Amino acid sequence: MGQDRILLDHGAGGKASADLVAEVFARHLGNPILNDLDDAAVLEAPPGRLAVSTDSFVVDPIFFPGGDIGSLAVHGTVNDVAMRGAKPLYLTAGFVLEEGLAVADLERIVASMARAATEAGVAIIAGDTKVVGRGQADKVFINTTGIGLIPDGLQIGAHRAAPGDAVLVSGTMGDHGVTIMATREGLGLEAPLSSDSASLNGLTSALIEACPGLKTLRDPTRGGLATALNEIATASGVALELNEEAIPMDPAVAGVCELLGLDPLFLANEGKLICIVEDTQADTALAVMREHPLGQNAALIGSCGAEPQGRVWLNTAVGGRRVLDMLSGEPLPRIC
Repeated sequence: MGQDRILLDHGAGGKASADLVAEVFARHLGNPILNDLDDAAVLEAPPGRLAVSTDSFVVDPIFFPGGDIGSLAVHGTVNDVAMRGAKPLYLTAGFVLEEGLAVADLERIVASMARAATEAGVAIIAGDTKVVGRGQADKVFINTTGIGLIPDGLQIGAHRAAPGDAVLVSGTMGDHGVTIMATREGLGLEAPLSSDSASLNGLTSALIEACPGLKTLRDPTRGGLATALNEIATASGVALELNEEAIPMDPAVAGVCELLGLDPLFLANEGKLICIVEDTQADTALAVMREHPLGQNAALIGSCGAEPQGRVWLNTAVGGRRVLDMLSGEPLPRIC
């Protein structure tokens, strides 16, 4: 390509753009559908219902312990599709690049996306690149759209939780949010922090197969566990009762949160899920999660009740009881 930095020419649609597509994007992301490099990808329409999700990623910094903006973009969109019970199949990827971005950094990001897509079993089938001037973006932003297939008869959604159901999580809370903050601010902590960024479609498939009473799946990303549970409580018209001592927490994350006055229940996760199932299948769901590499710290953390609708209650470690509300404000911007 002959350039070590992104230039405005790379977004102009001419030779520089073609070279960037061929030498960076197509080289790492190429597959039989993408390789046509036409104006639209052409897919065979499978039977069943389609799940479609789109997301934009503006994380700062773009490289962090446990991942980068490329793998995060794949994981985040794969997970959003998988939370409806769908098998993720395809992704599209749109890039907004800042003039001056190192081509080596872009190639590292694209290669990471390719690895993450392969591991998740999805193909990146279409994309776009735009370049803006210096100071008009922050290195790179990525927009992804995911497409997945929901089997006939399967109904999973935030509106399906009912009184008596069990509430589980697949692992420790707040890992991603704390890692991004510590890396961004250069805190130099000795604690071994790492993002939990991962694709969860293998775990969701195992739960769906083992638990016909599975009601709801949700990945607690921005706003963390507290916000995701409030969204479920509102959508389903139930009350959720949690036990604080049952919620798994990495000691390093808990220590950083205590030091900085943060509540880990409001911090982002990028490789964890909430699972709500009929109470009779809670033990099965817990066992399935703990057998999976991404669910080894899974826990039963609470249950669904009838009243008051739309509320989330937390039974605290010191014997109190408080309302766990949705996140107010943005304590950690640009975490995904």
